Amino acid sequence: MTRLVLTHLTFLFGADDVFGSFGLWAFLSVGAVALFGIFLPITTWLESRRKEREAFYKAETLRRVSEASGDGGKASIDYLREQNRIAQLKTIEGMKIGGLTMTAIGAGTMVLIWVLAGPKVSVCGLVPLLMGLAMLAYVYFFAAPVQ
Repeated sequence: MTRLVLTHLTFLFGADDVFGSFGLWAFLSVGAVALFGIFLPITTWLESRRKEREAFYKAETLRRVSEASGDGGKASIDYLREQNRIAQLKTIEGMKIGGLTMTAIGAGTMVLIWVLAGPKVSVCGLVPLLMGLAMLAYVYFFAAPVQ
């Protein structure tokens, strides 16, 4: 019976020294629970609260400015348009950087696989290369111009 239990423990933990590898298994288990059960939910919740608070303060400020004077409404609308334009510019610039990065990764992967495995296998590098080129094509040819 003892031999059967030790055999199963050896199979589960993947080492001949069952109790030596148990420490690693326990550490990884506790670490996974701490990461996925505690850290990520709390950080996600805090981030959503921060965004909600920023949106509330922004809306409250715009409401007060628009109620303050006759020119306040026009200033509020101009502010919203400028914020929208800046967000659109950030998105476009992020897609440019992402497209260039993906294109470089695809080209580098193709060269590396060509050297290591041969030309037929290097076609796998076309996936990130074409994704990067598609992102760049969208940014330069199809995206709505920023106003």
